[in-house]
Amino acid sequence: MTDVFETLPVVDEAADARLRARLVAAAERDGLLDVAYRTVDSPIGALLLAATEEGLVRVAFEREDRDAVLASLADAVSPRVLAAPARLDPVARQLDEYFTGGRRAFDVPLDLRLAKGFRRAVLAHLAEIPYGRTESYAEVAAAAGSPKAVRAVGTACATNPLPLVLPCHRVVRSDGSSGNYRGGEDAKRTLLTLEAA
Repeated sequence: MTDVFETLPVVDEAADARLRARLVAAAERDGLLDVAYRTVDSPIGALLLAATEEGLVRVAFEREDRDAVLASLADAVSPRVLAAPARLDPVARQLDEYFTGGRRAFDVPLDLRLAKGFRRAVLAHLAEIPYGRTESYAEVAAAAGSPKAVRAVGTACATNPLPLVLPCHRVVRSDGSSGNYRGGEDAKRTLLTLEAA
C-alpha cells in the first residue's frame, strides 16, 4: 500500500516565493491589489497588518480570527486582497521601533474608511493622547465633542480598526483600571507597562 504523502509533490519553497513575488508585482502593476496584508511578530503576539493604496487600514490581534478579518476587509474595501508584505514594510519597521522603545508615535498614512461618525472623532483624538499617558473614557468623550457619550467611546475603542497606531490602549476607566481591550487585557497591560518604562 502506498503512503498518501509519497504521492504529494515536493514544494520548492524558493520557487514558491518567487512565484508569489511575481504575482504581487503583476497585481500591483495592473491595479489589481486593493488590500495588501502581512503578519508581524510582536511582544503581544502576531499582528495582522493590512493597507490600501491610501494607507494602513487594519491592525488585527492574534486572538482575532485572521480569515474573518480578511473576509471583512474583502466585504468593506475590496475582494482584491493579497499577501503583499512590501507595502507594509514601513509600518512593520515602526512597530518594531515602538516595541523596542525607539518610537513614541507612528508616522504612516492611514485609511480610516472603516470608522464613521463619532467613532472617527474618537479615533482622531486617540492620536493626541501622548505616549506614556492615559485618559479616561469620559475625558475622551469630552475631547471628541460629546461629554455624555462615554459608552460610545468604549465602543469606538473596541472597534478601533488601527489599535497601537491609534492608541486606544491609553484609554482607561475613571478609577484608573485598564478596562477591556480588543487585543486582550494582558496585551493592554503590557502596552501600558512598556510606555511607562
